[in-house]
Amino acid sequence: MKPIWIVDDDQSIRFVLEKALAREELPVRSFTNPKDVLAALDDNDEPQVLVSDIRMPGGSGIDLLAKVKERHPGLPVIIMTAYSDLDSAVSAFQGGAFEYLPKPFDLPKAVELIRRAVDESVREEVGDERYAQMPEMLGQAPAMQDVFRAIGRLSQSNVTVLITGESGSGKELVARALHKHSPRASGPFVAINTAAIPKDLLESELFGHERGAFTGAQTMRRGRFEQADGGTLFLDEIGDMPFDLQTRLLRVLSDGQFYRVGGHQPLKSNVRVIAATHQNLEERVKQGVFREDLFHRLNVIRLRLPALRERREDVAGLARFFLQKSAKELGVEAKRISEPALARLTSFDYPGNVRQLENVCHWLTVMAPAQVIEDKDLPPELLGEATMSPKPQVSIESSAIASPPPVQWPAPAVAGYEPPVPAPDPIASLTSAPSTAMGAWIMDLEREARHLLESGRPEVWDALTRQFEACLIHTALEITRGRRIEAAQKLGIGRNTITRKIQELGLDD
Repeated sequence: MKPIWIVDDDQSIRFVLEKALAREELPVRSFTNPKDVLAALDDNDEPQVLVSDIRMPGGSGIDLLAKVKERHPGLPVIIMTAYSDLDSAVSAFQGGAFEYLPKPFDLPKAVELIRRAVDESVREEVGDERYAQMPEMLGQAPAMQDVFRAIGRLSQSNVTVLITGESGSGKELVARALHKHSPRASGPFVAINTAAIPKDLLESELFGHERGAFTGAQTMRRGRFEQADGGTLFLDEIGDMPFDLQTRLLRVLSDGQFYRVGGHQPLKSNVRVIAATHQNLEERVKQGVFREDLFHRLNVIRLRLPALRERREDVAGLARFFLQKSAKELGVEAKRISEPALARLTSFDYPGNVRQLENVCHWLTVMAPAQVIEDKDLPPELLGEATMSPKPQVSIESSAIASPPPVQWPAPAVAGYEPPVPAPDPIASLTSAPSTAMGAWIMDLEREARHLLESGRPEVWDALTRQFEACLIHTALEITRGRRIEAAQKLGIGRNTITRKIQELGLDD
């Protein structure tokens, strides 16, 4: 690990921090002024974490912060400040400081803060390496892994593929991946959204037109089928294609021939067709608005892309990636996201799927006031989400077998829950009807207790009590970003109690 750099003209501060960090087996390098720090950076040295005073002879810690961030945007910088400098410390956050450390400081708290900054730095390094070689698609969820395996199996095939899934779930990304990993990868990838083009123009867009074919056709124009010759044509939202055009499309898929609008010479195009829709095509066929023979022609291989709420374990990775991407596009430093904010992001249902999450991350990059995004910084539509739907585990329709989600206890915190006014009696809240937010987790607790008691498990009281206490303390520490005293105050217990409980429950590990 790289050393922690301490910058302070006060020898006693440097000495105390050096000894404390050495006991933690953390390497340290000390400097007395910003000039020496910048010289070390010029020599290609780099710290894991930089801890700097604000006021020093020969330079300001705020100026040093700005210069360091220019060279190493992801480096955590902790600003040490006297209480009289608190306004300066707060302004340091505008420059991207990780945290500030007021003097005189409690040494264990200072070490704990530096340790958190080290953990953040290591995460950033792993993330940067991962994003530097980011694939075209992301997903650790089983449902997405099924999609990736299907893409791999289809990599040497030219077969027609139908991709189904909700709007914003990434159907075009799957189509591009199928093209990229196919024998046609060197050919063009041409995409057209059949729902976004007026019916009168769609035929010309697909098949082209001859000069004079209709008013305004001043020149001959090649259609998408010709443009995609030797490659892949992606027909998005195929379920919305007008019925009469479906007949022409079926003819092209059957014999590979078509006519430009106003043309008399048959044209051939060597194209692989990948279609996508968010609609139920079987139902559209029953309604008589989609040709059954075209449906069977397209439905050779069908891939179902899961909605984002079905792959919640991917939200964290996607959010960090989109924050990096937005920061790069805007030319600013990428923001980090706290664990409570990430938990709130994960609990949202995302009716707009991955596209909506990307928009949220872009909004946060512009609107979040600090470098670390807290849950209060999230947009209103996320703060108002009150429920969390089950998480199916399917992605390829041919093997889709839905299984009920496991009972989880304690239940996830309900985002956006507001108690009625006047405030309810706390005991009554715990025993209220199951339809309330509180009642839901009580029911989960009851089911879990019943299961353990009926299975004959010993010491049920101790087991559930330990889980309950661990959940409360872990959540409080997440909200306070590891500050134990503040967590104890929020929980209404003493400092010694939370320390003892953390040791007993093994939460230090």
